Formats: sequence, C-alpha cells, structure tokens
Amino acid sequence: MSSRKYSKELVDGPNQAASRSMLRGVGFTSEDFTKPFVGIASTGAKVTPCNMHINKLSEIVEDSINNSGGKGVLFNTITVSDGISMGTQGMKYSLISREVIADSIETVVGCLGYDGLIAIGGCDKNMPGCLIGMARLDRPSIFIYGGSIKPSNENTDYVTVSEKVGEFSKGEINEDQLIHYEKISVEGPGSCGGMYTANTMASAVEALGMSLPGSSSQDAVSESKKDDCVSAGEAIMNLLESDIKPSDIMTREAFENAITVVIALGGSTNAVLHLLAIAHSIGVELELDDFTKIGKETPVLADLKPFGSHYMSELNANGGIQPLMKLLLDKGLLHGD
Repeated sequence: MSSRKYSKELVDGPNQAASRSMLRGVGFTSEDFTKPFVGIASTGAKVTPCNMHINKLSEIVEDSINNSGGKGVLFNTITVSDGISMGTQGMKYSLISREVIADSIETVVGCLGYDGLIAIGGCDKNMPGCLIGMARLDRPSIFIYGGSIKPSNENTDYVTVSEKVGEFSKGEINEDQLIHYEKISVEGPGSCGGMYTANTMASAVEALGMSLPGSSSQDAVSESKKDDCVSAGEAIMNLLESDIKPSDIMTREAFENAITVVIALGGSTNAVLHLLAIAHSIGVELELDDFTKIGKETPVLADLKPFGSHYMSELNANGGIQPLMKLLLDKGLLHGD
C-alpha cells in the first residue's frame, strides 16, 4: 500500500496545481510533493508550564521527519490548565477541551490530506484528546509526551502549594511562608511531577503502544526528550511504510495492559473516563467493570505522589515504566504479544 494514501489525492496531477501552489507558498518543494505528509499536532502554548516548551519539541520532530524521507507539517491545537482553573468556573471547560483537541486534530489532518500524524501533548486533557483524534482518523500515528517538570530545589511541586493553602487556612503557616512556596514550587516547563492525570495518561498511552518506550517518564527539559522526538520522526516513517494504524495497536488486550499499568502505578482515577472514551473512538468494547476486574488482580507497586513519596523524575531515573511492565509481564499480568 502506498505511504501517500491521502496526500496523493491532494497534490498529484495537473488538476491539483492550485493546491500545490498554495503549499509552495509555505515552503514546499517539488520533491516534497513526492513524500508522505505527516501532520505534527502541537499543543504548545504559554498558558501553562505543561505546554510552554512543546512548540520547540515539535520543530525537532519536523526536522526528524524531513530527514527520514517524509514531509512534516506543523499545526497547533489548544490546551487549558486544570491546575490554573481549579476551583473556578473555568473548570467547566476542562473536559470540553479534550473534545476540542480531538475535533481540531481530526479536522486538520482529514482536511489537508496528511498520511500520518504525530501529536505532542503535555497537560491533562491533551493525552486523551490527541488519542481520540488519532483513533477517529486511524492513520499511522505516534504520540509524544511533553514530559514531567522536575521537583524544585526544596522538593516541592504545584500540589505542595495547594497543601500549603490548607496549612495557611488552619493558621499553621503565615502568608509570607505561603507566598514563598508559591514562588519556588514551579520552576519551568513540564507537567505536574507526581502520578497525577498527565503522567498517568502518558503512562497509559505508552502501555497502549501509541508512544515510544520511555516517552511517558522523561523529563520535559532533557536530552532524552529531544531524542524521543527524533526517534518518533523516524518511527512514523516505518509505520507509514508498513501501514500500521492505531486500530492495529489499540486492541482490547492493549487497553487491558494500559489499565494494569495505571493501577500498578497508583494512577489517577481520571484514567477511567479517558480510556473508556479512547476505546469507544477506536471501536474497542471497554466497560467500567473491566477496571474493577483488573484492579482486583493487580497490586499497587509504585510509591508516587500524591499518595506516596516520589516524583516521576525518580521513576525515570530507574528506567521509567518499562521495568514495571517487565515485572508485570513476568507475573502474568500483561498480554505479552
């Protein structure tokens, strides 16, 4: 099967001269029209630390695709931040943003004839939004997680500040101490560092097989995250050549693996509604009872915040979720095929 299944309709032949002319206006060459087009959906924005670096990562992906025989095309979708809007009327838009992300990715890729897709997400609703869009399109796709923020020099993070608000309300700390934690706890790019929704869903996506091994645990600002972007650009070309689609990867067994990994990590309960939505979009039957059944068989093995002591960066220093998946596989709790 041609790796240009969709783009050839857009740009091949004399009748498509006007389409090619428009694309030449954004830098396409005659040679580019012979290559598979790969859309790069960036959730980059300066509205939240989770996503402030993602546009730069998307440029690394673009270069990798272009160097691997494809033509990468950048476009953006939205993100919002639960961490900023929590406790306000703005939270009414949070889950809606998942659908806007999915709709916008599906719209751009479907409209502009992209043969494959790489999406890069950071904040909570980015992961399921990107995966739902990929599922609907069912074209060769890879997800890249933007990565976790490192804990501050005082071993604090965003949730620490929320806890300090409670201490302030009880009179245990004063306002100056509260402002101190506010100022030092979020020190740059990356998603909240514990096993909150973003890291939970990134781990689930890796266990599903929709991101490369290691993508879910890498620090946002690291050479390994840059390498992840390069590797994804190379890997998408293999998926295109072999016509491997999300429906080939996100099987019933893959979802069971993802649920098992989430439970072993002590992940966010938000994984339930997101995995159910992704499964529905790809046509896999998955129900709430499946989480209960797998949960009864799967021990919680991680000691990660918010219920435990450690951050995702510490899990990454010990190999990320791959050693965990190996252990679960050895114990017969994962589908190993």
